[in-house]
Amino acid sequence: MAGNTFGKIFQLHTFGESHGKAIGGIIDGCPAGLQIDMEFIQHELSRRKTNQGVWTSERTEPDEVIFISGILDNKTLGTPIAFLVENKNQRPDDYEELKTVYRPSHADYTYDEKYGIRDYRGGGRSSARETIARVIGGAIAKLLLKTLNVQIVAFVSKIKDIKIAYDINNIDTIEIEKNPFRCPNNNENKKIDLLIEETKKEGNTLGGVITCMIKNVSTGWGEPVFDKLNAELAKAMMSIHAVKGIEFGAGFAITEKYGSEVNDEMYIENSTVRFKSNNSGGIQGGISNGNDILFNIAFKPVSSIKREQHTINSHGENLNIKIKGRHDVIVLPRAVPIVESMTALVLADAYLLNKLSRL
Repeated sequence: MAGNTFGKIFQLHTFGESHGKAIGGIIDGCPAGLQIDMEFIQHELSRRKTNQGVWTSERTEPDEVIFISGILDNKTLGTPIAFLVENKNQRPDDYEELKTVYRPSHADYTYDEKYGIRDYRGGGRSSARETIARVIGGAIAKLLLKTLNVQIVAFVSKIKDIKIAYDINNIDTIEIEKNPFRCPNNNENKKIDLLIEETKKEGNTLGGVITCMIKNVSTGWGEPVFDKLNAELAKAMMSIHAVKGIEFGAGFAITEKYGSEVNDEMYIENSTVRFKSNNSGGIQGGISNGNDILFNIAFKPVSSIKREQHTINSHGENLNIKIKGRHDVIVLPRAVPIVESMTALVLADAYLLNKLSRL
C-alpha cells in the first residue's frame, strides 16, 4: 500500500490497523547523537490517547511505546529507529455487523473500491488510531528541533460556532494543557461543556478549528517550487483524519483587503530585519522569513454518529444503520498533539534539507 511514508530526509514510515496487533513505524534519516527523552515521548502519547473526558472515546489503551532499534543509551545511532505500540483493548466484534456495510463519510466504500478488500474493524488503516505512529515520530522530531530552540504550540481556537478569543503573542502552553479542551483560556468552558453534553445526548458530533504557531524558525527553510514550506505543511495537515481546510496568516480574510493593507512591510532595527505585520504567516515564496509561522486547520465533525442514517452495503442494497461502539464526540483536543507532531516532522525535514542548499 503506497502513501505510508512521509518526508524526504527525515522520514517516517507507519504501519498497523486499529484493531490489529499493533501500530508501529520506522524513522529513517534522524541524525546520530540526538538525546532521546523517553518520558517526553510517552507524555506526547498520553496527550493523544483516548478516555480523556466525556467528549472522547471510552476505549482504554496504555499506548506504551517499545523501541526495537536505532537507539542506544538513549541516543540515536543514525540507523533506522523502529517502534511498536500494542493494541491492548481491541474489540473487533463491535464491528462484525458492519462487515459489509459502508458507514457514511467514512473510508469504507472508497477503500473497498480501491483495493477490493478492507479491514472493517474500526476502519483498519483509515482509523485515527494510526496517528499514534505520527505522534512518536513527531516527538523525536520535536527533540531535534528543541536543539534549535524551535517551538511548536497548537491549541483549539473554535468548537462548532464557539470562538475562543486569544492573544497570539501571549499564549501559555501550561494553560492550554490544563484546559480540558486544550483551549488557550477557560472563558468559554461552560458553553463548551453544555454544547458537548447536549451533542452527546443527541448522538451527534462536533468539529472546529485548531490554531498552530511556530516560533524561532530561521529564515530560509522551504524548497521552491513544488516543496514550499507552506505546501509541505498543508500536505501534512490534510493527511490528518477529519481535516478539511488550512489557512496561513490572514488566510481567506485576506481576499477582502487591498494589497496596501496586507503587504508585510519590512524595516531594520538593531541590525535585525523586522516586519510590521504577519499577514503571510511567516512564509513568503514558500520559504520561512523569520517571523512566527501561523496557520489554522479546520476539522469536520466526527463521522461516527449514534443516529440512524441511510447508506448501502457491499451487495448494493439500501439500508439504515445506527453506528455502535466507542467514538469521540469531538476530536480536536486529542488532535492538538497530532497537529504538532506533523508540524515537527515537516520542520525537521525542512531543517535537514536546508543544510544542503548552499556551501
